[in-house]
Amino acid sequence: MKNALLEPILASPNFPALLDALQSEWENEQKRRHEFWAGVDENKKAEFVLGEVIYHSPVYGRHWMTSSNLCESLLPFVRKNKLGRVGFEKVMIRLTRNDYEPDVCFWTSEKARSFRNMQSAFPAPDMIVEIVSSSTEHRDRGIKFLDYQQHGVQEYWIVDPERETVEQYLLEGGSYRLAVKIHEGSIRSQVIQGFEIGLADLFSWESED
Repeated sequence: MKNALLEPILASPNFPALLDALQSEWENEQKRRHEFWAGVDENKKAEFVLGEVIYHSPVYGRHWMTSSNLCESLLPFVRKNKLGRVGFEKVMIRLTRNDYEPDVCFWTSEKARSFRNMQSAFPAPDMIVEIVSSSTEHRDRGIKFLDYQQHGVQEYWIVDPERETVEQYLLEGGSYRLAVKIHEGSIRSQVIQGFEIGLADLFSWESED
């Protein structure tokens, strides 16, 4: 069965030239990717997406407080129950074409067992959480959504700290299905068995003073 995306190319009399052009584009993109990896700075958050290097600006308070609230709940739960590994902020995952630094991600113990201390790039996680902002939402809902889906990320949360909502997508038959979208109550992970967090805790902005 032919891929629908390839049909116009396969039907073109210029198929060989188009194939050469695609190969050239791919080689140039991989060259830029190698340059990206050679110049990676652990002090800067950067991603390689569709051939371009994306540098991230400092996040707003609502973003990092949401991330902190989630990690403060998730990390001890995963450690206590010996479920796997949690990564956040500067952890790079390397997929077929693109390289991302998700806000929060999780690997099962089976996958994490092979990780090494000096490893700088990691395989597709079992679960990813992206905390959207006005500058990142189109990628979180666009290329990242498709890429995580294609690479078998079983659970994907899109967290919106401005609207105080969480969308939970579960991988079924190779495609994401929206399981829930909530703005109150609590959300329970399907991949991290037993983990649940209330939205009141996730989106808490109260000062510790």
